[in-house]
Amino acid sequence: MSKDILSLIQGNMSTFSKGQKLIAHFILESYDKAAFMTASRLGRTVNVSESTVVRFAAELGYEGYPAMQKALQEMIRNKLTSIQRIEVSNDRIGNQDILSMVMQSDMDKIHMTLEETDREQFDQAVNAIVSARHIYILGVRSAAALSSFLGFYFNLIFDNVTVVHATSTSEVFEQLLRIGPDDVIIGISFPRYSRRTVKAMQFAFDRGAAAIAITDSKTSPLASVSTLTMLAKSDMASFVDSLVAPLSLINALIVAIGRKKNDDLSKTFETLEQIWDEYEVYEKVEEEL
Repeated sequence: MSKDILSLIQGNMSTFSKGQKLIAHFILESYDKAAFMTASRLGRTVNVSESTVVRFAAELGYEGYPAMQKALQEMIRNKLTSIQRIEVSNDRIGNQDILSMVMQSDMDKIHMTLEETDREQFDQAVNAIVSARHIYILGVRSAAALSSFLGFYFNLIFDNVTVVHATSTSEVFEQLLRIGPDDVIIGISFPRYSRRTVKAMQFAFDRGAAAIAITDSKTSPLASVSTLTMLAKSDMASFVDSLVAPLSLINALIVAIGRKKNDDLSKTFETLEQIWDEYEVYEKVEEEL
């Protein structure tokens, strides 16, 4: 429902009362502002009562105003330009302490992710990755940092990892050319979603690979082209994407896989320590410091 809320409002316009039409027109014209208004504030803005706003949400089929507000927020995160994000965030923050507000919001997102994570899907993802012939990791724009982080640690655990570099769509497909049923692709994308990531996941899915999505919602375009979907809450902090909860989920994934590959991981670090000793890497590090 969240993806079609504006169409839902337009389609029901003829059934609305006079007051509800005022709400509808305001949302259609200023959905970026309406999404972060309380029911009381929205009512005052269009000169209707708070109860009228609540009834409007129910008329659209939502359980309450918070559910409608959440649907609006999910929709606009993939629509707003960077300038609009700044304007919306400035309006939300006002004179509040930015440090406290941003960090508290991140804490809330981690808590929500923990509560809503499907443990069975998480375990299935761990098992699929451990048993894969080859592991591909893909994330672009802000998600590139997450894919790089995941790839760094996976390369310590496995010898069959490719972090897909996505400077162009054609380059992505060149790197995925040999993907097949015994392989795994991990696609990471959050609003605004990457078309390159979605297309790559679709290609891998069509080729029979296990496609694991790390994204924010079941309505994410990645979810429909994935074998397994792991959800992590994200948010926008001004023009910046807050990816604290997704990073925490990825940390948990790395630790879970590390435990399953404990013997191999121990051998890897033993080998690294031997190399460091042989080539006096510690001394070089000290000199650089």
